[in-house]
Amino acid sequence: MSGKEVDKFTGVETTGHEWDGIKELNNPLPRWWSWTFYATIVFAIGYVIYYPAIPLVSSVTQGISGITNRQIVEQDMKAANLAKSGMIAKIVSTDLEEIRTTDELFRFSVAGGKSLFKVYCSQCHGSGAQGALGYPNLNDDDWLWGGDIEAIYTTIKHGVRNDDDDDARISDMPAFGEDGILEPAVIKSIAHRVRELAGLDYDAKLANSGKEPFLENCADCHSESGTGDTELGAPNLTDAIWFYGKKPDEIIAQISKPRHGVMPAWGKRLGEASVKQLAVYIHSLGGGL
Repeated sequence: MSGKEVDKFTGVETTGHEWDGIKELNNPLPRWWSWTFYATIVFAIGYVIYYPAIPLVSSVTQGISGITNRQIVEQDMKAANLAKSGMIAKIVSTDLEEIRTTDELFRFSVAGGKSLFKVYCSQCHGSGAQGALGYPNLNDDDWLWGGDIEAIYTTIKHGVRNDDDDDARISDMPAFGEDGILEPAVIKSIAHRVRELAGLDYDAKLANSGKEPFLENCADCHSESGTGDTELGAPNLTDAIWFYGKKPDEIIAQISKPRHGVMPAWGKRLGEASVKQLAVYIHSLGGGL
């Protein structure tokens, strides 16, 4: 006899452990569980031998196979790129309007452009291209530089107010207040004239006195009626879309010390095919012409 205590109710030896009068029985593990456990040990040893597994100082054990997930991914990427190369070549050599009207190229471009947009554009324009304060909404019909597919392509390729591309879109509004071009009272009157053109509540006396200063200082870019000019990147001041706010103080701030956004020249970073795909995708969102 082992000298172990035997539970009188089950006839099973106890382990000698006791908690609050409850004694632990020394029941053996189920045989199937034990064999499963041993099998996992054998599998683990085999896995370590066959695959790269054990970290070393500057590398890992290579294993018999020498196969890594990194290699598998690289092979899959090469295969995917090879499959896409034909379509990419077609996109590069095809003009935008033909891409837009050719079903196969259009679907490929929209799918690729959507993925590119999420990686490179959504940080500013939003995941749904809805824009934000200071960043254009790409779903509507209000476009600073024109919303036809060629204009969108040019804007994406060359960017806006950057130092990387000589053909970047440039439209700098004078700082009428900060540079002392106009007095604060005149700027305030122009702000109310702008609100009048936009159909917003305005001070009639101020708006009337702001008509002449608006024509002298703003109409060359925004037009006499305030409808803007896409050739110059001058916003339409008569609609409901406002980059930096439509309250009187917000308009005064923009006239006094305008904020100017910057957009990278994606043509140099992404290449011709990607820029075309982005242009087709953005144009397909419903905005533009």
